[in-house]
Amino acid sequence: MRIALVGATGAVGAEILRILEQRDFAADELIPVASARSAGRKLAFRGSPIEVVALEADVFDGVDLALFDVPDEVSTRWAPVAAARGAIVVDNSAAWRMNDEVPLVVPEVNASAVNDRPLNIIASPNCTTLAIVVPIAALHRTSPLERLILASYQAASGSGVAGIDELWDQTGIAVKEMDKVRDGLARDVLKAGDTFSHPIALNVIPQCGSVKHDGYTSEELKLCFETRKIMGLPELPVTATCVRVPVVVGHGVAVHAEFHDPITADEARRVLRKADGVEVLDDPGEGVYPTPQIVAGEDPCYVGRIRQDLFDPRALELFCVADNLRKGAALNTVQIAELLLA
Repeated sequence: MRIALVGATGAVGAEILRILEQRDFAADELIPVASARSAGRKLAFRGSPIEVVALEADVFDGVDLALFDVPDEVSTRWAPVAAARGAIVVDNSAAWRMNDEVPLVVPEVNASAVNDRPLNIIASPNCTTLAIVVPIAALHRTSPLERLILASYQAASGSGVAGIDELWDQTGIAVKEMDKVRDGLARDVLKAGDTFSHPIALNVIPQCGSVKHDGYTSEELKLCFETRKIMGLPELPVTATCVRVPVVVGHGVAVHAEFHDPITADEARRVLRKADGVEVLDDPGEGVYPTPQIVAGEDPCYVGRIRQDLFDPRALELFCVADNLRKGAALNTVQIAELLLA
């Protein structure tokens, strides 16, 4: 099998390379593709250097599978080119997720959807959606889901390398001005950068993405509509508030889930412990619950703080965390590719 990895030099592209190698993916040839300014750069894969080539149409000639991790506008232009030249495209951008002719796939939830791809393009969901949809789908199989209310705590890396750099730069400034920071005057020493609308260090920002219809942000709308599409529940009420936090890797989501029939906390733990792609860490009295530091570099969606709503026996409260660069992006893309191989 001949594979093209488009966006190979980015943070998620590098993670895809590592995962392909770790999982011994059956690729006879891998072609790393990036913008013209990265062409000629050497990347390591399976102990050998491979040379990055510039994104052009003929890159896709003879390619069986094209994995895309690029900005939306790049995917909009080039994914159809790759598909027209015979490649199956697995795309990690937001460009195709809500297209009715493109399946939005999470292998643990709706694996069979890969077989219905009129455009020969398959989309992988947003990283925050992936943190919750795997465990929520497992519970939905026990009792039908009727409503979701979500609050996310999203890492700086969700905005790419620029987000990480901004967090580190501002953290360094805060350390140098520690006397003012201790006096509660961080606002006097930290200024907004180019990536976030406010300083991200020592702060939380209740905006992820751009503001859209009725005051909701693009990230909040992705959580809503992607969850409905993946789970095959187009009428499911979902609402979200997405918050950026000063964490490098790992998106957390506080979930309020309402079901048709009551699910006790103990029953939920039993279901989730058996679910593919889910790891339960849930002993709050001993400080056992998922955090971004615990999940960094790990494959599963982690769940903890599981409890039944005090005022509604049909509702559960839980906290979900996943590595947004790994399961939230690179790993899910590779898992889709593995489905195609199977």
